[in-house]
Amino acid sequence: MSATPLASTPLRGLRRLAVVGALATAGVLAGAGAAFAHVTVHPDSYPQGASDGTLTFRVPNEEDNARTTKVDIVFPADHPIPSVLVSPVAGWTAQVKNTHLKTPIKTDDGDITSAVSEIVWTGGGIAPGNYQDFTVAFGQLPSGTDQLAFKALQTYSDGKIVRWIEQQQSGQPEPDNPAPTLKLTPAAASGVSDGASTTTAKASDSTARTLGIAGLAVGVLSLITGGLGLARARAARR
Repeated sequence: MSATPLASTPLRGLRRLAVVGALATAGVLAGAGAAFAHVTVHPDSYPQGASDGTLTFRVPNEEDNARTTKVDIVFPADHPIPSVLVSPVAGWTAQVKNTHLKTPIKTDDGDITSAVSEIVWTGGGIAPGNYQDFTVAFGQLPSGTDQLAFKALQTYSDGKIVRWIEQQQSGQPEPDNPAPTLKLTPAAASGVSDGASTTTAKASDSTARTLGIAGLAVGVLSLITGGLGLARARAARR
């Protein structure tokens, strides 16, 4: 009777686990690669009406034999951003274009009649397998909307232009060429935190007073107890 190879069963199990793990890892990396190939904006959310922040547009090169030579970011026209400052990128030249607003933006400092329409970066290059970050600082973001879509046009050295301009529709799968989208969350109510802080301060003050009174009462009782003990000791001696 031949002996049964007991070690074969666990070895087969380990091999199967290794194969399954490799396939799962490959799937995750493939999904991450597909997402990374898109032009994206970072961070991906800001409160409505936020001021003095930055937006970074990350542009990856998804071609094998061509360099990215031009990046054009088109700003939303329905909810305009009044002004930006461009962070310099080595080798690249930025051109900020503005447009006249039909409906001025009301501010405490007066009406704003123009806003940023697009920013074009040229002169540099993004090699295959690399990416480049383009950062701008904004003065103030609009309110009254829950997202801002920035359409992006990516030009390659072979003349190919990829248009990242499709907007995500609710309940629909992600489009092939999604536009970089910034989510705008509701701004926090200004009076909520102040009221909470005031309530907390009042509660802390009341607690401190209660503890102080209790400590004073304990001290007085201690003095009375000590005095009675001393009087009894004297009476016993007499």
